[in-house]
Parts: sequence; C-alpha cells; structure tokens
Amino acid sequence: MKHNVILVVLDGLNFEVAQHAMGHLQAYVGTGRAALYKLECELPSLSRPLYECILTGVPPIQSGIVHNNVSRLSNQRSIFHYATDAGLTTAAAAYHWVSELYNRTPFLAARDRHTDDKALAIQHGHFYWNDHYPDSHLFADAESLRLKHAPNFMVVHPMNIDDAGHKYGLDTPQYRNSARSADIILADYLQGWLDAGYQVLVTADHGMNNDRSHNGLLPQEREVPLFVVGDAFSLNADAAPKQTDLCGTVCELLGVPHDKPVCRELLK
Repeated sequence: MKHNVILVVLDGLNFEVAQHAMGHLQAYVGTGRAALYKLECELPSLSRPLYECILTGVPPIQSGIVHNNVSRLSNQRSIFHYATDAGLTTAAAAYHWVSELYNRTPFLAARDRHTDDKALAIQHGHFYWNDHYPDSHLFADAESLRLKHAPNFMVVHPMNIDDAGHKYGLDTPQYRNSARSADIILADYLQGWLDAGYQVLVTADHGMNNDRSHNGLLPQEREVPLFVVGDAFSLNADAAPKQTDLCGTVCELLGVPHDKPVCRELLK
C-alpha cells in the first residue's frame, strides 16, 4: 500500500459539533464516499500532548509531553520521521508547537516560520503562533505547500475552532459557527486533494467544555471526530479506531516501515 496522505487536525473540535455542523464532510459520508468515527482522545486532553499522540501513537503519559508548556523536541518516532527515512517528502501548515516537536526548538519565527530543509523531519512548513491566525490563510498555506512540493505526507492544522471555544465556550454560536466555517473552507480543497490521489483524514486533538477549556474527562472534552475520505479506506462502520492508532494507520497508507499500532479495519 503506497498512497499520499493529508492529515487535517481541526484543533479543539468536539465530536457532537463535528457530527451536526460539518455539512460538506457529512455529504461525503452520506454518499458513501467517507466515514465518520468517534475517537476518545488520550489524557490529558491538551493540545501539545495530543499533537504528539496523533503523530507518534504514544500517549502523553509515556511520551512525557504532559502539558502545553513542555517545550522540547519529541523523543519518539513520528510519521514525519518514518516518511523521511523512507525517502518521502513531508510538509505541514501548522501551529508552531508542531515545529518545536519535530524540527527545532525553541521556535524562532524569522528562522522557522517558513521552512524548506530536506534534513528536517518536516521538510517544508508554514508555521504560525497566533491562535486567531485565520483558518482561511492556514488552508491556503497548506495548499501552497502541496502545489509547490507535492508532499507524500502533509499535516494541515488550523486553530480557529479551539480559539472560539476558549473565548466563548462549547455551547455557543461562535464555537459552532467556527466549525461550520472550517468545513466550508475545507470544501474548497478536499475534492482537489482526492483528485490528486491523496487519502484524507480529518480529526481533532481534543474537544471543548462550557468552561471555555479542556484538560479533563468530560465526553465533550474527550470525544473527537475522525472522518476518512479516499479509496484506500474500507469505510467499515464497525471499525473502532483509537487516537493512538492514527500514526501507524497513516504509515500503513504511506507504505513505510513502522512499529506503531494500527486500526486495520479502517483500511481495505
């Protein structure tokens, strides 16, 4: 199995809101071209620990990235490492913590915001550091990387849903509308990615609560979506993926050697 993969991480997107607010993605599900699964995020339900979990398959309590202020390079093997070791091209349009985990830390904007370095795990990158950096700009950043570098693996990581949750809380028009907006922006790109042969996964690191935060065990904080779109996916309704399976499953799609857990029921 050798496919190119785009992994979209919609930061802070709760499962229930994804289920009712993401009309474009749900149209793919409704026509049998995609599937939606419910994941339970690992603990703690915080951003940097769960970026690490998604990209390495290692829970925070094992990785040591246990809160957002643990600012160091990952000591785990990530999808980026497996891909580059296999001679593939990697890219990311993402929050700067992703750069700090897999490229260089601390993040220096003048050096790291725009990255082109074949020696790094994330070879081509556009990284940002303000949570209100517009999702529209972030998706355009990602598409520019795709068109210029044709990456075999790319992460797309916008932050506006999480930002709205922290400002207004889960059960608010602002949070729900931020999710709807991300879905509409994604609609500008998704079919083009599929036409270019990409397998696409859309997920979230964690959810959100009505206290305008996350870190605990509430279902609203832990339950996140996983949409899978592409002809390499089984769309098996009985598949039960875990957040720790995403790294290995993407590596399987890429056709690169790895030693991570996999949800084989997701794949044909």
